[in-house]
Amino acid sequence: PCWLVEDFVVAQECAPCTSFQEVSAAPRPPSTAPAPPLTGLPLLQKTILDCSPTGFIERINCASSKREEFKSCRSAVMEARVFWKFVGTMMGTAAVFAVLVVCRQRVLDRKALEKVRKQIESI
Repeated sequence: PCWLVEDFVVAQECAPCTSFQEVSAAPRPPSTAPAPPLTGLPLLQKTILDCSPTGFIERINCASSKREEFKSCRSAVMEARVFWKFVGTMMGTAAVFAVLVVCRQRVLDRKALEKVRKQIESI
C-alpha cells in the first residue's frame, strides 16, 4: 500500500463499509446436482479487503504516486460505543463485588459477635 511509504490525503472520511464492499457473493444453497469446479475467486470473497479488520474504510490519495486506495480505519462513534460498553461492564462488575464484600463482612461480623458471646458466657 502506498500510504505506508508516502504521504497521503484523505479523500473520503472514515465510513462504514457497505454490504457490497464487505461480501461480494453469498454461499450457494446445497443441491443434489454436482457442484461446478471452483475457479477464480472463493465464494465469500471480500471486494475490499480493508473492510475486514474494523468494518470501516476511508479513501485516500497518495501524494507522489497519485494512486487512490482504501485504508481500514476506526470510527469515532464505534470507539465511543466500545468505551462506554467497557465502562458499563466495569461498573456492573464493581457493583457485584461491592455487594459480595458487604455480605462477607456481615458474615464475619456475626461470627465475631458469636465468638465474643460464647467467651462471655463461659466466665
